[in-house]
Amino acid sequence: MSDTTIKSEKPSRLIRILNGIESVGNKLPDPVTLFILSILVVMVLSAILAGQGTTAINPATGEKVTAISLLDSAQIRRLLVELPQILTAFPPLGIVLVVIIGSGLAERAGFFAAAMKGLVRAVPRPLMTLTIVFAGVQANIASDAGYVVLIPLAAVVFASSGRHPVAGLSAAFAGVAGGFAANFAITPGDGILSGMTQAAAQLIDKSYTVEITANWYFLAALVPVYVIVGTLVCERIVEPRLNAGPKWIPVAPPPIDLDQDRREARGLRLAGIGFLLVIATVGFLAWSPGAPLRGDDGSFEPLFRSMVAIMFAVFLVCGIGYGVGAGTIKSDKDAVSLAAKGVGDLSPYLVLVFFAAVFVALFGWSNIGGLLAIGGAESLKGAGLDGAPVVLLFSVILLAMMCDLLIGSASAKWAILSPILVPMFMLLGIAPEATQAAYRVGDSTTNMITPFMSYFPLILVMARKYLPDYGIGSMIALMLPYTVSFFLASGAFFVGWYLLGLPFGPGVESVYKPGA
Repeated sequence: MSDTTIKSEKPSRLIRILNGIESVGNKLPDPVTLFILSILVVMVLSAILAGQGTTAINPATGEKVTAISLLDSAQIRRLLVELPQILTAFPPLGIVLVVIIGSGLAERAGFFAAAMKGLVRAVPRPLMTLTIVFAGVQANIASDAGYVVLIPLAAVVFASSGRHPVAGLSAAFAGVAGGFAANFAITPGDGILSGMTQAAAQLIDKSYTVEITANWYFLAALVPVYVIVGTLVCERIVEPRLNAGPKWIPVAPPPIDLDQDRREARGLRLAGIGFLLVIATVGFLAWSPGAPLRGDDGSFEPLFRSMVAIMFAVFLVCGIGYGVGAGTIKSDKDAVSLAAKGVGDLSPYLVLVFFAAVFVALFGWSNIGGLLAIGGAESLKGAGLDGAPVVLLFSVILLAMMCDLLIGSASAKWAILSPILVPMFMLLGIAPEATQAAYRVGDSTTNMITPFMSYFPLILVMARKYLPDYGIGSMIALMLPYTVSFFLASGAFFVGWYLLGLPFGPGVESVYKPGA
């Protein structure tokens, strides 16, 4: 071998760890298969526990909880008879279907993409990074538009300003993926997770309800945290590091279509008018006690409980307004077709939610959730952790982060974790909404560095347009400062919020009080 032979470098410890995670993750089955396997495990485990006569006393109600075998004749009959109702009664399903009709139309009409482009292009250079991160955080209301539209747009905007395009790409990616939990508005994700949390909470308290606004105050307050931290990380750490590395390859920006820009501007004006009309209508309906969106006692509870309908109206009116102005909707048939296509995008979710609904139902019927919650709560009390709820909640953040490295779907992970964590923490005096908030903080933090996030390969391809040698390790190293910073900032913010006893949503306390 000649002296000029180039020896391959040994991978760094970080790359070896990430390679190991990738290897393990590649061996995991699809989330649907995970639910099928979980259903089988629950059925067998229920038979074993029932055969052993396993029981426990629910400290919240004083009732005796007994393990029930899912393999006996009565439970098998119940499953076969009630299977359709199990799906239709699953709390998140109705919420998601209602919201997605409106948001699907708005997305298909081009409203979300045009709004993001308009926001990013309109800001002055000093606010460019901050605006891109902000748009990314807000983009989780727009399904795939944040990944498909905002991230490549951010790279182009940075390049056109003489800044490193991959820095712009990283800022948008951090906002869209890392800030996934936060938003000023109510999103379909709020409906999905709150429904699962409610189903889990009812294993302990059958009358407990978790509204779609359960984490609204907290998640809205979290937006500026992500935006400020993301901006600082990009400008102080990521961009200087990129500028010190290989020179990026200039890529010609897409040609400007003035006619399209005019159509989009007209559509956005009509969408804005539609938004103001909806807000004015809501304000009128909630103006005085006894009004449709005000309780007879003057409370705003009906308003908050109507958020699904309000968000549906906002998306629908803004989408139609934009479509008419931009020319993407020319008739009522176009509007119906776009809404139907939006609902059609839910087909993978419907398959997943069917098996998730069956799993949650069987878990509840077997009483395994209650038994695990009671046993886990007693163990934590024995360890002295019942007096440190913030430590327990912080552990949920860490657990969600670790699970997210292997399972990307937020709803799939929460469907498995919530029936255990939510009831167990309720028995320790922690409100379900607080547990859900902790999960959401952890779930979004590691989205940027897991190769199993569905859009990770697409982002990598975008980066290679400017840096052809960019690999998975390069991308993870690029986004790791965001992950660490988001974890520290959002984790500390959550701890402070909980310790101050601030409400996570309208009328939501951080402490669970049985019978309250």
